[in-house]
Amino acid sequence: MELSPEYRRALVQFLDYLKKERGYSFHTVRSYEADLKQFFDFCAEVLNGKPLAQIERSDIRDFAGAVMRYGYTGKSTARKLSVLRSFFRFLTVTGVLERNPARGIKGPPLERRLPPLLTEFQVHEALKPLDESVRSLRDAAILETLYGSGLRASELVGLNIQDIDFAAERIRVLGKGGKERILPLGRKEAEAIQRYLAVRGYPEEKAVFLNLRGRRLTTRSVQHIVRRALSRISGAGATNPHALRHAFATHLLERGADLRAVQELLGHASLSSTQIYTHLTVERLRRIYDKAHPRSGAED
Repeated sequence: MELSPEYRRALVQFLDYLKKERGYSFHTVRSYEADLKQFFDFCAEVLNGKPLAQIERSDIRDFAGAVMRYGYTGKSTARKLSVLRSFFRFLTVTGVLERNPARGIKGPPLERRLPPLLTEFQVHEALKPLDESVRSLRDAAILETLYGSGLRASELVGLNIQDIDFAAERIRVLGKGGKERILPLGRKEAEAIQRYLAVRGYPEEKAVFLNLRGRRLTTRSVQHIVRRALSRISGAGATNPHALRHAFATHLLERGADLRAVQELLGHASLSSTQIYTHLTVERLRRIYDKAHPRSGAED
């Protein structure tokens, strides 16, 4: 659509500023231009060519809504709003406009993305020790504990032997901010830890998981151990410790666990932090339904 002289003049000035004063690359400037032209089209078609000086905050919000209804993601919409904030800020600083209608406008909340979900079979395969060496038994115990109790890597490396009560089948964990929580200790998890402790050595060390020199593991070491183990598993789309925590929560919910109980197990302060796992679970079940049910409506 042909731009009005006012819009064209403002666009040329702004793009020239980006190139000469900000030093933006050709591709970045082109991206800014495309986003602004989309907004200008909206102004022409929906706002009847309203002059820039008359643009209101509500107009910019309406534009964001129209963009999302058209199918753009929250991330793309947030980028377009960022471009508009820069554009209108430039116009006010240079005196073209007296006020900035885009000031303070925030983009839509971005979707929190989880790593690809590990299936129960993939986790089962990853938990098998390769041999009876100290390292293999330690690595298997680490994976069992991350998955069995849904721990963060930082919580795992902070575990001391006195934190595990094998008789009472529970484990004491210090989470974020030093907040303590008591978790059930699964049978397989307990067995894996006991097998490792039986051959670990270094009886004077209070930490549960040690490196081969007898020192407490670091979170970086745990990340390397988990990555090495999960990389052996066919189709595993995630290879970090948090993937096992995600699998822990999602598999519990898929098997009927209460959302509040999973919140307590994970140590989340807010239920909203846990609810993302229900979204993942529903989407996964939806894919299974679409694939398997003869009347799902999905294309063959």
